[in-house]
Parts: sequence; C-alpha cells; structure tokens
Amino acid sequence: MKKQSFLEIVVLIILFVSSLLFGRLPFAMCMALFAVLSLREILLIRGSNKVPIELELLAYILVVFFTMNNLSADVAFYFLDYRLMAALIIIDMLPLVLINNKNKYNSNDALYLIGSTMFIGLTFNLIVLFRSYNFNYVIYIFLIAFCTDLFAFITGKYIGQHNFFPSISPKKTFEGAVGGLVMGTIIPVLYFISTVKTALPIYAIVLITTGLSVLGQFGDLVFSFIKREYGKKDFIKGGGILDILDSIIFISLAFVLVISVI
Repeated sequence: MKKQSFLEIVVLIILFVSSLLFGRLPFAMCMALFAVLSLREILLIRGSNKVPIELELLAYILVVFFTMNNLSADVAFYFLDYRLMAALIIIDMLPLVLINNKNKYNSNDALYLIGSTMFIGLTFNLIVLFRSYNFNYVIYIFLIAFCTDLFAFITGKYIGQHNFFPSISPKKTFEGAVGGLVMGTIIPVLYFISTVKTALPIYAIVLITTGLSVLGQFGDLVFSFIKREYGKKDFIKGGGILDILDSIIFISLAFVLVISVI
C-alpha cells in the first residue's frame, strides 16, 4: 500500500468518525465533501477538457444538494427529489444547443455528467439517510467495506496465488477475495448483533452481510473496469478517494434494498 494512500485512508477515517459522532449535519457535510471529491475524480478520469468548467462547477453544487436532500428524515423511507433531477437534466442538456460545438461539449459528455452527478449524489445521500435512521447502520456498512478490503489485501499479499479477474484488476487474487469475504462477514455480523435490535435470526444476518461483502468486492471491480477503460491505474495520480470508497458505494446501494427487512 502506497504511503500517500495510507495517509489518505487515515485522514478519511478521522473525518468520517469525527463527523459521525458530532451529529447529523456535520456527517452530512462530510459526505457532501466526499461526494464532491468523488465526482471530481470520476469526471477527471475522462480527461480535463471534456466538460466546460461552468458546468463542472454547477455539477459540484448539484451533487451537494443531492447528498443533503431529505436530511431531516427519521424513517426508513427514501424519496427522489424530482426538482433536483429536472434541474440537473436541464442544466446539462441545454448547453448542447447553446455551445453548439461537439468538440467542446457533446451528448456523450452531457449524459456522462448527468449520470455521474446522480450516481454519486444519490449514493452519498443514502449514507446520510442511514445515519439519520440508525447510527449503527453506517458503522455496519463501513465495517463491511473496510474489513473486506483490508483482509482481501492482507490475504492476497501473503498467500494469494490465483488471479481473480486479471484483465480488470491484475493484483486481486481468489485467495484474497475469500479472505476478505470471511472477515468482511464475521466482524460486521458480530457488531450488528451486538448493537442493532432485530428479529432476524443470525443466519439471515450472516447471509445479508455475506451478500453485501461480495457486492462490495464487485463494486471495487466495477470501478477498476472504469479505470482500465480510460487507461488509468488510479482515478488520480497516487490514488484518490474513489480508490478508497469504491466498495462502500455498491454496499450502500445494495443495503437500501435490504434495510426494510432488517
């Protein structure tokens, strides 16, 4: 693990833990910051001149609104704000006619910008809403991501021999995936059953956690595929926030599908 990446992880953990403990608003602001940084990286990977700077700045503003949408919610119901979605589509599509230069801004750029803003904003908004509904849910899903990634790295480094999707991520191994899955299930399950009141049997919690851990690893591979598609090793040189939070994004998206039964 690179020294720069390690320092980034330490800083992110400090920001995450401190904002989580300080309350709903500080946590939402922290997630909004993470969302802006994530969106910046997913736009930069296509090239620095793909989107006019004015539209890029507007995308950062909109992703903050997406992330902090419905902040006062205290129940496990999630609502899409169609006003934000309408504004996003209008702001990013109208310039196709106003600019009228496919070399500066074209339909592929517009759709990529819309999709990226919505994808990042809605994902971090889910994490904020998890915090509003149950403090321990956020710790649970981050434990899945952290333990899966950490033990996949350790296991893969010391006993990994068989490549796991080598064309997408050459350093990942089958042994590492199994090690990450095992510890990414055991530790979060122990935390969940000791902190969250639920009528679910332990085997159901184990199955859910195992599924989330698997999806976290595939989420990692999805972002690796995006990087390979654009010929990059990292989202930004030395590693970026998406290189650290890639798995938590897919775990969060999957968790909202099972939260109603938990």
